[in-house]
Amino acid sequence: MTTTQRPRSRHTWHLVRHYLEMVVAMLVGMVVLGPVEDLLWPGLTARTDVHVLVMATNMAIGMAAWMRFRGHSWPAVAEMSAAMYVPFAVLLVPHWAGAVSGDLLMTAGHVLMLPAMALAVWWRLDEYAHH
Repeated sequence: MTTTQRPRSRHTWHLVRHYLEMVVAMLVGMVVLGPVEDLLWPGLTARTDVHVLVMATNMAIGMAAWMRFRGHSWPAVAEMSAAMYVPFAVLLVPHWAGAVSGDLLMTAGHVLMLPAMALAVWWRLDEYAHH
């Protein structure tokens, strides 16, 4: 292994690990805040469109808390939080028009969130590479 390969591989692993940490933080936000929302506002998530937005909020809170703990800037936190909402925002219009089912809205929104997060990381690659 050459010296240029080692730093590149270490750099790539650092970015992948950081990305996975954010995914875990999102899951923690969802798991921890879901019961709180049910306790404070029973039935809030009965509609799928409301459910996905509340879930995106729970994930964004968990992820934002972790990012701030890791020392990320507020703009980076805002961009990564937007990655939680944009896929759902794009899919809500066809859902309301009856072209996208609730199940597809839920599944596709979550799947599209992952590349949206990768784009947010790429947008601020220097920041993510150093945290």
